[in-house]
Amino acid sequence: MTMRQPWTRVVVAAVGLSAVFLAGCTPRGGEQAVEVEPEPEPAPVTARSQPGTGMGLYEPEQHELYDGRFVITGSNVHQVGSLNDESPWDHMGDDAGNVAPVGGEITIDVDEITNTGTFRAELQLPEGEYVVELDRFHEFSPCQDGGIAAYLFEHGDAGCGDSNWPKSLLYVAGWGYGRGALNGEELYSDYQIHFMVTQGMRDRETLQVQLQPSDGPAGAVNPAAQQLDFYIRSPENNDANHPNREVFDHFFAMAVTWQ
Repeated sequence: MTMRQPWTRVVVAAVGLSAVFLAGCTPRGGEQAVEVEPEPEPAPVTARSQPGTGMGLYEPEQHELYDGRFVITGSNVHQVGSLNDESPWDHMGDDAGNVAPVGGEITIDVDEITNTGTFRAELQLPEGEYVVELDRFHEFSPCQDGGIAAYLFEHGDAGCGDSNWPKSLLYVAGWGYGRGALNGEELYSDYQIHFMVTQGMRDRETLQVQLQPSDGPAGAVNPAAQQLDFYIRSPENNDANHPNREVFDHFFAMAVTWQ
């Protein structure tokens, strides 16, 4: 009589146990076991991360030669509305219907790492010589990185800033408090100031802004152009105005020069 090899008995036993195990796991009543794939986590929306981007961008801090200094001049300046508009007014000027060129230039010389430096606008308005200076930088929200931030997404649905402007890559931006003077006399004191150097938000010819892109997650901007915007605004609100401040003096430069 041929003897069964021990390893044969082990294999048979293993097969038997597998059959018993599978029989015990058979769905009852015609049920079928279906493995459900977990839903992927949605991509985070942050000032440095936007869903749908087709390329990556190194953060400034990843460059060992990054010194944090931005020296930029804005010219070909336009004003939205005027200093003496009666409420209600619109000083966003998206349709460019109340936009007019003014003389002068805007200068930025800031250190983004230390949140220090200067912002100054010297402009020739119909009312006279208008000067705006930022006295101290201040972080109003975390994405503003101490008061000066570089290479971040802001506005629109970026998750940083309001939706008064379309979403754009901001090359550098600053927030804080400052003052304005007209013909050497102080006009505003301790008002909020925001400046930003962005991709082109306004059409080169019409100067109009389109807030919503026709499709896709990218902002309604022209990345082949740049512009420099700034505003100085009062702490007092006025809901009849757009934006809803008692004072909101808004200027933008369509020519931006880096040094």
